[in-house]
Amino acid sequence: MLGQVLVTGGASGLGAAVVHAVHELGGRPLVLDKAAPSSPEVADFESVDLSDTRAAERAVKAIAERNGGLRAVVTAAGTDACGRLDEVSGADWDRVVMVNLLGTAAVVRAALPLLDGGRVVTIASTLGIKAVSDATAYCASKFGVVGFTRALAAETAGRVGVTLVIPGGMRTHFFDDRAEQYRPPDDSKLNPPERVADAIVFALRQPEGCEVRELVVAHSEEGSWP
Repeated sequence: MLGQVLVTGGASGLGAAVVHAVHELGGRPLVLDKAAPSSPEVADFESVDLSDTRAAERAVKAIAERNGGLRAVVTAAGTDACGRLDEVSGADWDRVVMVNLLGTAAVVRAALPLLDGGRVVTIASTLGIKAVSDATAYCASKFGVVGFTRALAAETAGRVGVTLVIPGGMRTHFFDDRAEQYRPPDDSKLNPPERVADAIVFALRQPEGCEVRELVVAHSEEGSWP
């Protein structure tokens, strides 16, 4: 049994696909997001802006207390601000790092005391291991998630399972509010988020003592990999 699985960003995109996959396997999906999820599969929801790290920590504790603890955490929330470094406002640049990296760390920090024998799955990106122009904030945040997760795995070995998932591009609404030059072309080879969600629950379902430490999940013709 998957038990209570906390999913950040669970109202849409990859997070919503994880919620569905957890529910289908008999788990209890709990969601942290700014927007309320529309899916009836969500067992409980806490509204929070993950750029406010102290609020994120409080939200984890609140939703865990209401649901009798946690068995796993999946940090699927993410945001971006495309453009050259001197063209992106400082506030927008900072917010990407705060949500993607500091929000991830805050949620995991708050959840760790509840997760002995449980699991953490963090979501990086192929742009967490390959840098491109006009993406300094996103690359900085996702490279940070890679380093954070590898250090966390070393720190919690034998107590908490830790998996780093590195997805390629996915066909979600993540790109909708971007300038045209930063949107993938209509014929781009992108994975549906459900396929990445399947890989995530595969990691969550490993037997005791076995860890899937890192997974790259991408379309076979993914442009940002290798």
